[in-house]
Order: sequence, then structure tokens, then C-alpha cells
Amino acid sequence: MDIMQKSLEKHKEWNGKIEVVSRVHIDDAKSLSLAYTPGVAQPCLEIQKDPELSYELTRRSNLVAVITDGTAVLGLGDIGGLAGMPVMEGKCALFKEFAGVDAFPLCVKSKDTDEIVRTIELISDSFGGINLEDIAAPRCFEIERKLKERVDIPVFHDDQHGTAIVVGAALMNACKVAGKKLEELTLVINGAGAAGIAIGKLLLSLNIGNLIMVDINGIICDGDEFTNMAHAEIAKVTNKNKIRGGLADALKGSDAFVGVSKPGLVTEEMIKSMADKPIIFAMANPTPEIMPDKAKEAGAYIVGTGRSDFPNQINNVIAFPGIFKGALAVRAKDINEEMKLAAAKAIAGCVPADKLSRDFILPNAFDRAVPEAVADAVAKAARESGVAKI
Repeated sequence: MDIMQKSLEKHKEWNGKIEVVSRVHIDDAKSLSLAYTPGVAQPCLEIQKDPELSYELTRRSNLVAVITDGTAVLGLGDIGGLAGMPVMEGKCALFKEFAGVDAFPLCVKSKDTDEIVRTIELISDSFGGINLEDIAAPRCFEIERKLKERVDIPVFHDDQHGTAIVVGAALMNACKVAGKKLEELTLVINGAGAAGIAIGKLLLSLNIGNLIMVDINGIICDGDEFTNMAHAEIAKVTNKNKIRGGLADALKGSDAFVGVSKPGLVTEEMIKSMADKPIIFAMANPTPEIMPDKAKEAGAYIVGTGRSDFPNQINNVIAFPGIFKGALAVRAKDINEEMKLAAAKAIAGCVPADKLSRDFILPNAFDRAVPEAVADAVAKAARESGVAKI
């Protein structure tokens, strides 16, 4: 049966992928008095005196809100928050399944940046962290920035940073296999939306040699006029040689390609024009910028996609559960650059050196050791960078 039809049938059967389960048994008057009235008044009063006790006296210490406005849902575009609910529920299920983190889906019925920010700000005391999901660029940048200024819990837009972290891990290991050095690499990113910009920033933090960003209008170059401030900012620190043109021009002589754009945009001729042992991460879903078999026939040395039916799946599920688990463990106020880099390096390190190969640059999504390694690295980075509360 077609996977889409089968999934629809399973969703009808499941009637939702998550549920609320009580952590206490209330089966007599005493247990009722302890869990609810009158006994519950005492923890309420303690939290009133010291709000930090909410992490000890409620489930807040292990609870993440997965929030969307439904404007950029999983390759489907602007379908609205309600239609995006199956994705949000799925995300919550992944949090629980892979890291034991409780998560709750929330769909905000608005496209107004300030209204969304204010809504999330008002409910933030209920959670230990905020995972923004499937919010279109450039609004997602502004929402995240404003929330980071207003709330004292970690705010993380997974479409941006989760993707960037996994790409960073994949690239570190791909360079080892291909015998290339990050600091000498010329890499092209096609797609300058939320994910593309975040990937670019993280790779710059990893000291990549030269980064070239390409959007629908061509190569992004400092000195051009921009209506998107994110493009204007990234232009200042990319494209060192100020080349101009389109994707084909950007790829000539480059070492690596990351696609977060549209199917079929990369040709075999483009890959043939790249440097020796080119690294191709074609991540458009469900159809990548170039299919792996065609990329390899054209000379690609390492190929990764977002799909599970090809080697080297670049999937956020190996990042965000462990990232939040680590952040929650130390009551981090933020998920900062140090924590993101620590996560990327931890993921890369989960593939043993003797196992690294052209078709194995990232750990398996079902390797339960990965979230633990990521959580430990993130918690350590949070403490060392001063954003941990405990």
C-alpha cells in the first residue's frame, strides 16, 4: 500500500499520537488529598515564594512546547496550524520516544509576529523549553529573536538549528572520509531560507573556508540590495571572492554542496565542474536536488539526503531530543552557539572512526546512545558558557 494512504489509515486508527498519562495513582481519599485539594495548596505557596521551585514541584522540568503557526509545514507550505497538528504531534512523540522528554503540541492561529510572540511569552511559565516548528522565514527569525529576549527558558527553532547541527556533524565526518579540511573547504548552500541561513551560520562557527549562499535570485553577494535582513547579514561574511551568477557558477571548483531548496536543481554537469571528491547533501524532500545515483555517476564522492531509503540520511531526530534533554537537565536559559556546536560534535563523534565510510557518516536515528551523548555534551556546554541554572 502507498505510504501516504497507509499513514492516513494509521492516523485514523491512532486518533492522535500522544496522550496525557498521570504520574500518580488517585484511588482513595488520602491520595486525592495529596495530589489535589487540600494538600496541593502547599506546593502552590512554595512556588509563589520561589518560582524556581516550579521545576521541582511540577513537570515543567521535563516539558517542552512544540509550537507552530502552520506557515511552513514539512514541505507542504502554508497549510495552517490545525492542518499542521499531525506533524506537531509526531514531533512530540519523537521527543518522548528518543529522549524521554514530554512535549505538547500548540498551534497558534495567527500570522502576526508580535501576536505570536506575545502568546508564547504568556504561556512560557508552563514549560521548560520552547521548540518552534514549521514557521516560515523571515518571520521565524524575528519570532525566535524576540522570544529569546523575553523568556528565560530555551527557545529553539528546529527547522533552523536542528538541521544546521546535523549538517555540521555530517560535514565534519564527510571531510574525514574525503580527506578534506573544513578550514580549506569551499561550500555552496542553495536555499537561503530559515534552514539555509542557520546552516551557514553554524558552518561559519566551525571555521569553514569559504561559504557561498545561493537563493532564487542567484549568488548572494555583499553590496547587493536586500529586502531580507538575514540575507544582508549573511552576505557580509560569505562569498569571499564576491563571485556572481547562479548555482552553476557557484559550484564550479567548490568542494561541497548543501541543498535546502527544490527538486532537480543540480545537474550532473554541475557536479562534474566541482573539485575532486565532491560532497553532496541534497536535502530537498521528498525529491532531492539531484538523486543519489545520478550524483554518484557524475562523480560525487559522498552523498546525503533527507530520505531514509538512501545512505547518510540527514535527519533532525538525531539532534533535537538530546539537545532539549541536555538543556532541561541543567535548566538552561538558552540554547546558544556553544551548545549547538557541542551537539554537532557529539553527533559526529557517535560514528566510530573505524566505521566511518562514504555511506556511513552519521549515526543511525535509532541508536539510543546518540541522544544521551548529545544531552551530555549540551549540558556541559551550557554550564561552561554560563547559561545553566544548576
